[in-house]
Amino acid sequence: MDLVHKLLNILLPPISTILLLCFSPIYLIFKFLYYIKRHLSSENVAGKVVLITGAASGIGEQISYEYAKRGACLALVDIREDRLGAVVGKAKNVGSPDVVAIVADVSKVEDSERFVNAAVDHFGRLDHLVNIAGVAEPVQLKDMMKNNSSQPHPMMDINFWGTIYSTHFALPHLTKSKGKVIVMASILGLYPAPKAGFYGASKAALINFFESLRSEIGGDVGITIVNPGVIKTEMSESLEKKGVDVLVPLESKEACAKAIVKSGCRGDKYLAEPSWIRVLYWWKVLYPEVVEFCNYWAFFRRQATSIQSPQSKIA
Repeated sequence: MDLVHKLLNILLPPISTILLLCFSPIYLIFKFLYYIKRHLSSENVAGKVVLITGAASGIGEQISYEYAKRGACLALVDIREDRLGAVVGKAKNVGSPDVVAIVADVSKVEDSERFVNAAVDHFGRLDHLVNIAGVAEPVQLKDMMKNNSSQPHPMMDINFWGTIYSTHFALPHLTKSKGKVIVMASILGLYPAPKAGFYGASKAALINFFESLRSEIGGDVGITIVNPGVIKTEMSESLEKKGVDVLVPLESKEACAKAIVKSGCRGDKYLAEPSWIRVLYWWKVLYPEVVEFCNYWAFFRRQATSIQSPQSKIA
């Protein structure tokens, strides 16, 4: 067995390189033609049923309006009942024929089962599941147990398990309708950043899980994994108030929502929004030492700055 591994270590890298060089032009042509096909055959969601979590604000709210403009029926889920009502009213005004609000906590498995069943009971079907609900908090490992809690930060419960629960209960209905799942991951699930380890881990877990799920369910249900950069929402504004320095340009939540709905209706496997943000991932793959050095330099430079300033800053 050791001999087999030694042979693979010697032979596989050059053979793979040659095959990649030969295959890449064919693959790029195929991908270009497939992209055109998807553009020409974008799904018409008028009258179809879309369930959106995290719909009371930010990107989730704007996605609700984008689907409403396209004539979709909406089941809007959020834990904030007071804000959900206003979104329901506006979604109806911009074109949705029927909107139902469901107050629920996506991190609770019983709530997830309840809101999926409520949507299907109300509309009789489900065509799109849009998992947007999520939280972000700048946390270092040394601060993890600061509150002496057995579960100090809810990011994995909400960002990861909340998405898994809703997908689990929605999948049988989506399989019947040949529907779609849209998953809100993040570029930080692919690219490391100081103080974003917990948040990035929850998003990396989503990316890996849903890539695996694609293989398990085949083509019965489309899965679009969204990796946005920093979007101007209440979440990003909250991070800025906590002293987080945002070092990349912010995109509007309206533009991001429009791109997500278009991508989901086209049946894209991935969406990076804005599209330039994917360059960060290639830097990490090709030059990991450079990325590590830049993160180290930016983090400790701001640590030094925070000693002189009352407001803490991170990269």
